[in-house]
Amino acid sequence: MFDNQAAGKRFSRRGRTAAAAACAGAALIAIVIGTHPAAAGAETSTANRSATVLTATAAEPGLGSGNLMQSEDFFQQGLAPVGATVGLSGKRALSACSGEETMRALTKGKAVAYADVAWAFDTKGTSLTESVADGSTGTSAASYEEQLNKLVRGCQNEPAGHWYYGKAHAITVKAGEGSWYPAYSGNGKVAGGVAVIRSGHRVGVVELSGQPSDDSGYMEGIAAAAINRLAD
Repeated sequence: MFDNQAAGKRFSRRGRTAAAAACAGAALIAIVIGTHPAAAGAETSTANRSATVLTATAAEPGLGSGNLMQSEDFFQQGLAPVGATVGLSGKRALSACSGEETMRALTKGKAVAYADVAWAFDTKGTSLTESVADGSTGTSAASYEEQLNKLVRGCQNEPAGHWYYGKAHAITVKAGEGSWYPAYSGNGKVAGGVAVIRSGHRVGVVELSGQPSDDSGYMEGIAAAAINRLAD
């Protein structure tokens, strides 16, 4: 999710407030992330801090925290995660472009399982949200993928001074496919990006706000990691 630079207020283009995103708090598990991937009940530490790694009860038929991006995925991208909040309700807002619609709303509650996470990093102004759903069939997942891409494309042409998404870039890895889009702030600088991802009957959206690099291709590595995690 991104700030609207012209208005000086997050999501002001949609007339939303931070309260709209508060619904994402339902059934969330607050956690602190260490330097290793998620493992139920495991603990680890770094030279400067100790931490409990991500844990969450898997949702039937198996979609859970392990299918979301893990701390090691970010280290490979040069980001240092400091915490995450995980949910299995599908009620986390997707992006400003969707009018803060949730994955559960997008799928009309018909997906067989949901999982989402909000990550915080030690880089000021940088955060990431991810929301995924199990569509039960490849056909339903492809339909949700199309809807998500349509929502993102709705923010490619914005008035001067507004943040916007750049052109779509297709990505294909062994585990699946997706499209990633760079995001630009009101002054035209790279400010993160968004990726719509799919692996078989699972689909999701990953959104990075802020970016420690001027290279818009930064989002490609995040998209690839997210697709690989989403796979069965």
